[in-house]
Amino acid sequence: MSIPVRTLEDLDDTLGFTQSRSAKISALIQSYLETGAAPTVNMMSTRQLMAALAARHDIDDTMKALLLQILTKSD
Repeated sequence: MSIPVRTLEDLDDTLGFTQSRSAKISALIQSYLETGAAPTVNMMSTRQLMAALAARHDIDDTMKALLLQILTKSD
C-alpha cells in the first residue's frame, strides 16, 4: 500500500522550506511508537495546526480562505 498523493501534498503543505518530508514522517512514526498515539497539539508546528484547522468541516468559508492563504505563503 502506498501513501495517497493528496495525503503527501497535505503533508508537504505543513512543511517549512527547509524541512524534509521523510524526516517529518520518521518523526511522526517515532512519536507514535513511543506514545502509541497520534501527535498532540503541543507537538505540531503552527503550519500543521493551521492545516488541520483548514481541513475541519466546522469552520466557515472566510476562515478557511484565510488559513489557506496563510499556508500558501512561503516561509
